[in-house]
Amino acid sequence: MIDKLEDVERRFERLTADLSNPDVLADSARLQKVSKERAGLEKLVDTFRTYRKVLADLNEVEAWLGSSDPDEKAYAREALPGLKEQREELESQLKLLLLPKDPNDEKNVILEIRAGAGGDEASLFAEEVMQMYLRYADRRGWKSDIIDMSAGNAGGIKDATVTLSGDAVFSSLKYESGVHRVQRVPATETQGRIHTSTITVAVMPEAEEVDVKLNEADIDRQAMRSTGAGGQSVNTTDSAVRLTHRPTGIVVKCQQEKSQLKNYNMALRMLRAKIYEMEQERLRAERDSTRRSQVGTGDRSEKIRTYNFPQDRLTDHRIGLTVHNLPGIMAGGIEDVITACRTYYQAEALKAQTGGSRPASPDA
Repeated sequence: MIDKLEDVERRFERLTADLSNPDVLADSARLQKVSKERAGLEKLVDTFRTYRKVLADLNEVEAWLGSSDPDEKAYAREALPGLKEQREELESQLKLLLLPKDPNDEKNVILEIRAGAGGDEASLFAEEVMQMYLRYADRRGWKSDIIDMSAGNAGGIKDATVTLSGDAVFSSLKYESGVHRVQRVPATETQGRIHTSTITVAVMPEAEEVDVKLNEADIDRQAMRSTGAGGQSVNTTDSAVRLTHRPTGIVVKCQQEKSQLKNYNMALRMLRAKIYEMEQERLRAERDSTRRSQVGTGDRSEKIRTYNFPQDRLTDHRIGLTVHNLPGIMAGGIEDVITACRTYYQAEALKAQTGGSRPASPDA
């Protein structure tokens, strides 16, 4: 591990020197690339330097144990446990920081939420979950835009597409994909019976043009009237855009903007994300078919989480987590759940890398 960390440190020092290189400073694209790579290594290098200092202090203190000076020997006995604890903690941090990076972690996200089984209650819960993520995004300082939304028959939403932009959005939300189940007494239930409904959540990294090359000849473009409540352009102009990608059969729609051109450009972003996600799923399936049930593979059929309102309980079935305070969670306070998922899958990835028996999430 030390050899690998020293290689990383040398790379970090070269990148730091490049930031003072006139040739790099004159090339904005290269400067951005160097700055981004250096920033990605900074925490690992800082942790390694701290670890190396702790090792040096530990060696010095261990040498004092054999000193003839009683004060040095007493100090060594007192300092040794704390230094050993620091060493173990830093070693654990370094192992996590050395895990292969998910290239999508820094990307923005296209979030899709759809009502599943449960009729009107599923539509109502779909809207509540969408609002939960929007509130969480607001807490994180992310920018959010509702790109497309279809209303339910009795309120709520049948489906919605949202873009979330900010710092490492995909890294935070990538474990949210899957089937979310709600158990509660619907407002329309006269007998007080608990109903079970489901929705699906899909979290896709937003693809750059360099990630997915689109041939416009493969895309069918259709303009249509915007639908929904309110807005000067709703139901009055053909500003909404639907795109169909013939090679894959993917269909996307955008009606957020009054301008058809803006809606077209946003729909292209959505289309790239869907094609990118499809390709990522294909590659993951080729690497390991057993991973198809893991989060992030696109397999939405398996229930990942239950929101039980009578018991004020959220349960994440993948990691065995149970937390309470559903009102706070639905208000956007889902950070602890997201952190628990990320920590769990990082530990699984580390276990797999060091010879553990269980496979890690492919996106850890």
